[in-house]
Amino acid sequence: MATEAESADPPAAYTALLDEIERYNAVGSAQSVLSWDQQVMMPERGTPARSQQLSTLSSLSHELLVDGDVGDHLDTLDDESLTTDQQAVVREVRRQYRRAERVPRDLVEDISEASSEALGAWESARENDDFDEFAPHLERLVDLKRQYAEHIDPDADPYAVLFADYEPCLPLSKAESILDELRETLVPLIDDIRASDADLATDALDGTYDTDTQEDLARDVLELLDYDFDRGRLDTSTHPFTSGNQFDCRITTRFDPEDPLGSLLPTIHEFGHAYYTLGLPDEEFGTPLGDDRDLSVHESQSRLWENHVGRSEAFWELLLPKFTDRFPQAEDLSVRDAYEAANQVYDENLIRVEADELTYHLHIIVRFEIERELIGGDLAVDEVPDRWNELYEEYLGLTPPSDAVGCLQDIHWSHGSFGYFPTYSLGSVMAAQLYDAADDAIDELDRRFALASSTRLASGSARTSIATGNDTRRAS
Repeated sequence: MATEAESADPPAAYTALLDEIERYNAVGSAQSVLSWDQQVMMPERGTPARSQQLSTLSSLSHELLVDGDVGDHLDTLDDESLTTDQQAVVREVRRQYRRAERVPRDLVEDISEASSEALGAWESARENDDFDEFAPHLERLVDLKRQYAEHIDPDADPYAVLFADYEPCLPLSKAESILDELRETLVPLIDDIRASDADLATDALDGTYDTDTQEDLARDVLELLDYDFDRGRLDTSTHPFTSGNQFDCRITTRFDPEDPLGSLLPTIHEFGHAYYTLGLPDEEFGTPLGDDRDLSVHESQSRLWENHVGRSEAFWELLLPKFTDRFPQAEDLSVRDAYEAANQVYDENLIRVEADELTYHLHIIVRFEIERELIGGDLAVDEVPDRWNELYEEYLGLTPPSDAVGCLQDIHWSHGSFGYFPTYSLGSVMAAQLYDAADDAIDELDRRFALASSTRLASGSARTSIATGNDTRRAS
């Protein structure tokens, strides 16, 4: 039975608040499209104009949130009777408002402009294997993000403040304890696996694979997974990413002629992000109820599809005919051999997005430790390459031969996204729990994937509502 609050018209202040927030989020959507264009389509010399455009939109977005009537509406709603969903919207808007109102608009503009300029510098530095080219941009972003954290909470650990931008529901101390447990468990386990004499088909996918044909295969896989190309597209970029909303969510990937898994699994990873986003409720677009719960939940979806589906033997049973059709040189490849190749623990792997399931978390921990030291002032920017190599040797037994495959491999720091990396491991832990629950609830789940009869199940089971933090929303 509906309560009085649930059956009544929403308070006028709530309706006005939604109008304000929908305008604020519309500007954010426009920023997202421009950022996608910068990484995928924009001419090489377009950065100065794009930096100004994004900086202006960042300023406008900040102004819409903190300089209008949002604060007054929130105060008014303290005394109103609200439904559960309305309470959730107010709670989330208040969280965003309280953080944003403490940050000067000039600083918001500076961060946006610095990030836009840093992106091109990072791409060039990575291509030229020249950390010094990127270092001044990284130094500026570290300084700006320290200022940002200081404004939000001068008494808190600045890295914890930044982490809360991506994971507001979990304290940094809990995330750190999870990462500590992963490190303590995985380092000896990986050593044992590498010392094992198990005979696996680790070289089953060795060879040369035409990149145009790899792109055709990527599209085959996305169609197999029911990606809606009427609401999305696939492009290439320096670093794979997903961008958009429930009406327009775009995927990028990249291709290596000697590593088909290096494009296939990241494509499935990005599909997981897109599928989650495309399943958000259309009717809530522009409100917190129509947005993702947080980055850990988002990464749980990408990691679920990448690891628990994309690496499964059942999925390869479904995929192999398409793979061998695209690549006749692999006609003798068996499902089991492909499965073993996709699940090997690499003796040497320097690239996070191409890592196996176990060493992946050590890649994350390296970045997490360096970020904490950078933001905390315990590490200078010019010390990053040496510190990176030191930690890779300690945790992975590897020393990168160049910064291009070392500290320059990820795009995140060019965005100023300090605090993002832990959500990959947190999401991976969630993904394992979600898939285990689905496997308990659904008979022969793996076989359903092999028969292509249920590729919607896993993502749909993890629709996390912002209203409660643990309710589910089914994919549309």
